[in-house]
Amino acid sequence: MIDTVTERVRALRSAARRISLTPLLIRAGVYLTVLAGFVLAFPAEVLAGQQLGALVLVALLPAVGPRRVWPTFAALVTVGGWLISTDGYGRPVTLWRLLALAGVLYLGHTLCALAALLPYDAVVDPVLITRWLLRAALVLLAASVLGVLLMGFGELGGDAGYQLATVAGLLVAVGVAALLGWLLRRR
Repeated sequence: MIDTVTERVRALRSAARRISLTPLLIRAGVYLTVLAGFVLAFPAEVLAGQQLGALVLVALLPAVGPRRVWPTFAALVTVGGWLISTDGYGRPVTLWRLLALAGVLYLGHTLCALAALLPYDAVVDPVLITRWLLRAALVLLAASVLGVLLMGFGELGGDAGYQLATVAGLLVAVGVAALLGWLLRRR
């Protein structure tokens, strides 16, 4: 029994000595992105209360275990915070906040995917990280422009315009899903 415990402690020490900087920075980015999502989603009353400690812990979970259920759990907590702040606290829905929250959720998701691919002791070329973040920025820019255009389209026609914008957004989502499916089958 004691031998197995000391063996595990040695293995943990050995793994801690091999940790490289880039995977740790990416996991720190996951933590900060999830935390920024909580700040955008939750009302100030919740962030100033006792729940802040739990939110800090929930933001840490995807950074520690990006391959597990924690990124999804943190995203659901963020969406729950958004619903609490808009429905429970009467916080108005503003376009900038909605786009920022969607962007932070996507960035947290893509950083978790990158962190899940990299072992703690990986030596990573900075070009890989730059390309990954550039692609994420392009996706965020395209989604923001499309979202603003659809919202502007919706405002032109009143309630019917919003319904048309919703249908147009769903068609774009179906088109993107079909394109991704086609790209996967093409390989």
